[in-house]
Amino acid sequence: MSSPETVANEPLVLAVPKGRILKELRPLLDGVGVEPEAAFDDPDSRQLRFATNLTGVEIVRVRSFDVATFVAFGAAHLGVAGNDVLMEFDYSEIYAPVDLSIGHCRLSVAEPTSLSASDDPSRWSHIRVATKYPNVTRRHFARRGVQAECIKLNGAMELAPSMGLCRRIVDLVSTGGTLKANGLVEVETIAEVTSRLIVNRTALKTRPDQVGDWIGRFQEAARHAA
Repeated sequence: MSSPETVANEPLVLAVPKGRILKELRPLLDGVGVEPEAAFDDPDSRQLRFATNLTGVEIVRVRSFDVATFVAFGAAHLGVAGNDVLMEFDYSEIYAPVDLSIGHCRLSVAEPTSLSASDDPSRWSHIRVATKYPNVTRRHFARRGVQAECIKLNGAMELAPSMGLCRRIVDLVSTGGTLKANGLVEVETIAEVTSRLIVNRTALKTRPDQVGDWIGRFQEAARHAA
């Protein structure tokens, strides 16, 4: 077991997601005073771990779904994750103190436009759904008394209905353009989604001043960006 002195001297690690959210997060990193090394902003770099301008603060860049896992198991002390990911994994080891108000989208149920013309979601009793959110999907429909058979896919959800895999999907929706291009329409919203600052609960207990300071910095940066 690490001593308090050892814990205090370990680098503080912030896990951030790749992709669209990272572009929105970048100004907030400037707002909290974190400047990653040059490779962080190099689109050709395959580097995943980065030093910063702050001694003892590092950044790791991982898949959005993996941010929560890195933080929950203590590999990272802080992270940025959408509440869709937090709902799916429901890790008790994670505390989410700050809504950063970035990454706005929604988690929705969608089906073919041709089906929606005659379909009545209130009459569903059993449905088959393609999604990368099986836990959220099952819980959502269970609350409605609907049995949901979930087919786990990690991408290209919009293909599932046209390929005969299922008739409905649950996925993140931003503009709805991808759904429309694939002949689908939203029929129900499960949750509104934004990205949150997340914290490992053990890190908050063992490094309260340091971690608490970063929570305050992100709160202030999010408030100014609003």
